[in-house]
Amino acid sequence: MSSDTQTDEAHATGPGSTGAQATNPRASDPRATEARSTPAPHTEAHATPAPHAGAHATAARTGEALTTSALHAAATGADTFPGVLREALNRRGLSLERVSERLRVRGITISQATLSSWQRGRSQPERARSLQAVDVLEEILELPAGSLRSLLGPRRPRGRTTPPDAEGAALQILGEDSVVEKALGARFRHFNQETSSLMVHDIVRVGETGTLSGISTTNVLRAKRAGADRAVFVLSFDDEAAEPVDIRVTCGRLAEATYLKGLKSLVLEIHFGRELAKLDTTVVSYAVEVSPSETPATHYERWSRTNLHEYLQQVFFHPGALPADCHRYVREKVGDPPRGRRRIPLSDAHDVHVLTSRCKPGVHGVAWEYGTGPSGTGDRPG
Repeated sequence: MSSDTQTDEAHATGPGSTGAQATNPRASDPRATEARSTPAPHTEAHATPAPHAGAHATAARTGEALTTSALHAAATGADTFPGVLREALNRRGLSLERVSERLRVRGITISQATLSSWQRGRSQPERARSLQAVDVLEEILELPAGSLRSLLGPRRPRGRTTPPDAEGAALQILGEDSVVEKALGARFRHFNQETSSLMVHDIVRVGETGTLSGISTTNVLRAKRAGADRAVFVLSFDDEAAEPVDIRVTCGRLAEATYLKGLKSLVLEIHFGRELAKLDTTVVSYAVEVSPSETPATHYERWSRTNLHEYLQQVFFHPGALPADCHRYVREKVGDPPRGRRRIPLSDAHDVHVLTSRCKPGVHGVAWEYGTGPSGTGDRPG
């Protein structure tokens, strides 16, 4: 399962699974968020996406179904070049193909791929021809002269750099068309761009049969701008039999809890209870109990798109399902081979933990194996 925090997702998985955000459950596949948790990782939306087929709202402790929250205007990114460009394109109802053609008619050749990169924040106009195209775009999109140009930042250094926007940073770790992107729909574009995670603590519990029984996460967030008041987390599971049965939020207020059965992912939106000042911090804590799955869990991962000051992973095993071997590892991005593999000891409390300071963006995981001998430590559950 894996999980997301800004990190944005968490993920816990069984045999043969890939594991992962949060970002924040996706712990071996429940994946944070920038564990994304891929754990894991958060997200804010300007518009609520249409419900995914097979989606249903899970019940909180009160048993009430929770509805999707209203849009959050502060997360639209409308004060940036990509945000203003996207908004203008939507308002005018113009496709990138039509815009590219109108530019060509005026003697400027800009491909649809380049326009897409501009509106997603992966690159920005810098060369003379591109800047000329921006001036013409203002006319095509009926924007005041200079309104787009004025939003361009300084020339970016050449070479490999991390995309500056929330979407680009998440894509760098998750890749295109990820489960997280599908689960969030339109909201993925502004995935928790108002906050960043400073510290994350994940606790994963493995039951007597070796299957995931629950995940709890504490996330310390800092506001990138004034007015931030919520975050979104995606938890993904590998086994479709493992579904969230109880959700508790001890720091913050649960505003949305939607389980997308087809994607085996849970989307949580948690409100802070107040608007944060810029650089202000808040703590979000939540716990998810999971129904028994069909196969034992074998790892937990969290993906993160930002640097964490500190990340603590703990996995507690039932005395009847103690692993024979545990190790830690990292991946540059989801799907990459693990590296830095290192064994970690099982404590007298039947848990293993990994504490990482100055945790870099990527996928951070713990994996374990069961033995096949007679009953006792290391026996395969079930």
